[in-house]
Amino acid sequence: MAHLLGMDSVSFTVGTRTLLEDVSIGVDDGMRVGVVGPNGAGKSTLLRLLARRQEPDSGRVTHAGGVRVGLLDQRDDLPAGTTVRDAVHGAVPDHTWARDARTRGVHEGLLGDLDLEADVARLSGGQRRRVALAGLLVADHDVLMLDEPTNHLDVEGVAWLAEHLADRYGGGRSAGQGALVVVTHDRWFLDAVCTRMWEVTGSRHGDTRGGTVLPYEGGYAAYVLARAERARQASVTAEKRDNLLRKELAWLRRGAPARTSKPRFRLDAAAALIADEPPPRDSLELARMATARLGKQVLDVEDVTVTVPVHGDVAEQDGAVPDGGPRERVLLDDVTWRLGPGDRFGLVGVNGAGKTTLLRLLTGEVTPRSGRVRRGKTVVVATLSQDVTELDELGDLRAVEVVERERRTTAVGGKEVTASQLVERLGFARERAQTLVRDLSGGERRRLQLLRLLVGEPNVLLLDEPTNDLDTDTLAAVEDLLDGWPGTLVVVSHDRYLLERVCDRQYALLGDGGVRDLPGGVEQYLELRRAARSAPAGGASSSAAPGGRAASAAPSAGPSATPDPADGAAPQPSQAEVRAARKEVARIERRLQRISEQEARVHAEMAAVATDHTAVQRLDADLRALAAEREQLEEEWLLAAEVAG
Repeated sequence: MAHLLGMDSVSFTVGTRTLLEDVSIGVDDGMRVGVVGPNGAGKSTLLRLLARRQEPDSGRVTHAGGVRVGLLDQRDDLPAGTTVRDAVHGAVPDHTWARDARTRGVHEGLLGDLDLEADVARLSGGQRRRVALAGLLVADHDVLMLDEPTNHLDVEGVAWLAEHLADRYGGGRSAGQGALVVVTHDRWFLDAVCTRMWEVTGSRHGDTRGGTVLPYEGGYAAYVLARAERARQASVTAEKRDNLLRKELAWLRRGAPARTSKPRFRLDAAAALIADEPPPRDSLELARMATARLGKQVLDVEDVTVTVPVHGDVAEQDGAVPDGGPRERVLLDDVTWRLGPGDRFGLVGVNGAGKTTLLRLLTGEVTPRSGRVRRGKTVVVATLSQDVTELDELGDLRAVEVVERERRTTAVGGKEVTASQLVERLGFARERAQTLVRDLSGGERRRLQLLRLLVGEPNVLLLDEPTNDLDTDTLAAVEDLLDGWPGTLVVVSHDRYLLERVCDRQYALLGDGGVRDLPGGVEQYLELRRAARSAPAGGASSSAAPGGRAASAAPSAGPSATPDPADGAAPQPSQAEVRAARKEVARIERRLQRISEQEARVHAEMAAVATDHTAVQRLDADLRALAAEREQLEEEWLLAAEVAG
């Protein structure tokens, strides 16, 4: 592959902290690189250095002759007074870019709901982000660098972008296709797009050495496996070093001989072992704290209609207002949705469909125009908002003081833990625990707010885009926490990886005022959206642009709703059938686990009697029988799981 650009022994320091030290990496034609690492490790800095937007303190950044580099920065630099058309295409005439299929695809995927003559200054932050991304995608760059491109994109937009980039920088084409480097915390996106990973380790607190970049082959899943193997090997090496160090120290403690010049080589060897001890990886532990008891009734949304005011030309464009009527749009239209104890629901939907409004309805912040929301007597609700604005009024407090205001000590695993201990377990070093809230990074603020909510011992947790600003290690810790969450959970997110990991069922807001059950999960939602876009204009399945009222490809339904027979969907199973199916799923999973254990034992026996032909034949027959039973059980599991949801 042709070399496009790279770093040679690059170091970069911010203040007194060395972010990158002696880093040497390269980008070749055809590479699709995903960049991950802790918040503040230097991922964005790495991209800016590679793109020559910043100069390194030492070392050099090299570009092949004539290479064209495009960078999507997290900072918005679209000037006011620029139209969407000019920001994307500049002075290129419409007839020139409109005949290019790739450019038309970018318009459909990112700009379908925007007026090309609109001033970018009047757009929302998410819309401006999409305009900047579209401008890069329609240009002809040899190397494209994207810093958090999935921010402000919904599930559908993330899926479109992944398909576009995988086709543009892969798709089986030969050399000359260019290269992609992307920083993102969206793990599904990393697996769908990237063929190799860079981990930016960052400099650790108390360590004088700077961070580095560790390369891994494969997407995110392969990276996780490779990192686990690297950690295992490091653990083995550390254990050997510790054993050797204990021997050396024991020898040095033997008294007078250790103080003479004769054993100097022993002293030097012990000093070298101590000096070579690597710093531990930053740890993060989200504690499983006590949860208030839930009764049988949790949250019931009954026949609820919610409207929001619409101002100016938007109302007229959306068709949300009849002539002379009040300027308002219906977000939820006669919706019934019930949440029981232990339910774990994920919410997806087009931007502006009302996902956040639905969460605020559950908390009581939004009053419905009609219908009601019934709450159980023991319900304690906690909400993690998108922007963590709740911490703004606490900006003059230190991180540990924020938790202390809620509770000075908390029961964790049957033990009393202080606020300072909790904050430290959450990944805040002691000096960061004393940092003012207003000086914390976005990821640190989100972690702190989550801990603040958990010490209040809620039994209903509402998470609105919880993955914003969190690195992949923190996300894994959050998912581990939510895996064991005993209460009721509702998650609004565009992160498919998170939804599929922590939620048992997904629901969609398609912009038609309803809440639709998605037995097929996120993939079913994407199919519905594709069907809505391909339906004839004015048909029953037509869908408006984000922010407008739309009719979905099928009627919406809550957990207790019955689908319209015209929808063509199968009738919803009864609660008794669902309970029976869940028991059957549990039974089959237990049997499958036993089969796995039996197969392991048979394989071990076969290895022990490998020279006994008769015994091997008998054991092979046992294996075939177990495999046949496994196949039958897996088919039964699929049928039961479809009913159980």
